[in-house]
Amino acid sequence: MLIAERRSRLLEEVSRRGYASFRELADALGASESTVRRDLRQLVTEGLLHSTRGGVSTAVTPGPLDQPAPSSPVLDGDPVQAQREAIASHAASLVAPGSAVLLGPGRTTHALARCLARGGPLTVVTNSIPVTQALSGASQIEVVMLGGTLRRSIGALVGPITEQNLQGLRGAQVFLSGDGVTVERGLTTPNVYAAATDQALMAAGRQVIVLADHTKIGHDTMCQTVPSDRIDVLVTDPASDRAAVRSLTRAGVDVQVAALER
Repeated sequence: MLIAERRSRLLEEVSRRGYASFRELADALGASESTVRRDLRQLVTEGLLHSTRGGVSTAVTPGPLDQPAPSSPVLDGDPVQAQREAIASHAASLVAPGSAVLLGPGRTTHALARCLARGGPLTVVTNSIPVTQALSGASQIEVVMLGGTLRRSIGALVGPITEQNLQGLRGAQVFLSGDGVTVERGLTTPNVYAAATDQALMAAGRQVIVLADHTKIGHDTMCQTVPSDRIDVLVTDPASDRAAVRSLTRAGVDVQVAALER
C-alpha cells in the first residue's frame, strides 16, 4: 500500500470511529504498529488528527448531545463522503413515514440520520451518539436511545445492556454499516463488541439494510455481523467492484446503487 493511500485510510478510520488506538488502526490496515505510528505523527503535525493517550482522535471534539455535532475538517475533506451522502439519501427514500426503524453506528448511518431529520414523523431506535445528535433537533422524530457501555472508538453504546434493551423491540427496518461486505461472510467489523450489538440490532429489524460505500465492498474484517443470507438490501455507490456486486446479487441480496448528485 502506498504511503498516501495508507494515510488516507488512516484518516478514514479515525473519522469513522472518532477515536482509535494505534493497535486498532494497525489491525484495520494490516500494517505494523510502528508504521502506523509514523504516519499518525505526520497527520497530527499537519493538524488533521489530534494526539491522545494510546491513539488519536479527530481534530474536532464532539459537542454535547443537545447541540448539533460540529463538522470535522477530516470528514469534510474525505473523497468518499459524497458517496456516503448519496447512499444515505437513497436509504432515506426507503423509509416509510410513521414507521419505526433502527440505526446502528457509522458515518453512513449518521448521514442517514441527517436525511431523516428533514423528513416526516418517525421513531428511531439507536445506540449511536452521532445519530442521536443529528436527530436531537427534529421534533417530529421520536428518538429511543439504547443504554450500554460507551465504546468511544465508534461513538456508540454496546455490550450486554444494549443487547438486553433490544430484546422485545421490533422495527420495520434496521440500517447497519460496518467495515467490509463480502458474499462469503456478509457484513463484518473488526470490533467484537460492536459486532455483538449489531447482531442484536439485526434481530430486531424485519428488513435488514446494509449501507456500504465502495471501499467496503469486497473487504473482509474479523467479526461477522450480518451473514449474506440475512442482508435484504445493500445500498452502495457506482464505484463498487462489479464482480463483488454480481456475486452478492446472485446470493439473493437486493443491491441498490445510489446515484451521485452532479
